[in-house]
Amino acid sequence: MSMAFLVAEMMQQLQFILLLYAGFLEELGVYVVSLDRPGYGESDPHPTRTVESLALDVEELGDQLGLGPKFYVIGLSMGGQAVWGCLKYIPHRLAGASLLAPAINYWWPSFPANLSKEGLSSQLPQDQWALRVAHHLPWLTYWWNTQKFFPPVSILAGRPEILSSQDIEIIRSHEGLPVDQKYVRQQGEFESLHRDLMVGFGKWEFDPMLLENIFPKNEGSIHLWQGDDDKLVPVKLQRYIAQKLPWIHYHELSGAGHLFVSTRKMSEEIVRSLLVQ
Repeated sequence: MSMAFLVAEMMQQLQFILLLYAGFLEELGVYVVSLDRPGYGESDPHPTRTVESLALDVEELGDQLGLGPKFYVIGLSMGGQAVWGCLKYIPHRLAGASLLAPAINYWWPSFPANLSKEGLSSQLPQDQWALRVAHHLPWLTYWWNTQKFFPPVSILAGRPEILSSQDIEIIRSHEGLPVDQKYVRQQGEFESLHRDLMVGFGKWEFDPMLLENIFPKNEGSIHLWQGDDDKLVPVKLQRYIAQKLPWIHYHELSGAGHLFVSTRKMSEEIVRSLLVQ
């Protein structure tokens, strides 16, 4: 039986995806597991969480569930940090991996200064400041996103400007699906969303653009999917990452925003690309 280990960006997106996959996953014989990152849902907070510790959490859960010596990982948005960590720290456990609109750390060393500056400048002013705080002054992250003098990071503020036209259509089409925000953030925003900001945009132990191909004999594949109308993740920087890592299969989606995975057609295509060698 093929197995896929799904690392979701947020619980509500996973609900969408599982509803979309339904019989499709059964048809392929794929076993899907969702990992709540520390501080989300019922997952215990991890105040000293790092990209490495998250990768080791993935490995430990895979072992506890008996997923076998190798499994697939899929990371959505902020879940990309888990996939990059798996590629770095547990490559021997991976059968394949997909990064779906993975969040980009503007301070990764391989980015040319002008490119990372351009990418950060393309974000809403409130996000530029929030990400700078998360990177340079992580201990101020909670205060920055809860004080009333300046707006918090746009995702917390619910700013509509971060949604593309396709994102808005997808959200409207999913209005009848169950979303339990209280479950997702039941342990507080500091150990979930704020901790994600500090880890994802903090000082990493490695540069993803210096990773080596873990499948030199094409025994597996790594994919990166990105919408060219994504308002949260600059496509220009994603293209640069793909150029630096030519062994990654890069898929740029015309007219797609940040939520493209929540459509049945795309979700099936993403899974098939991993399982079909």
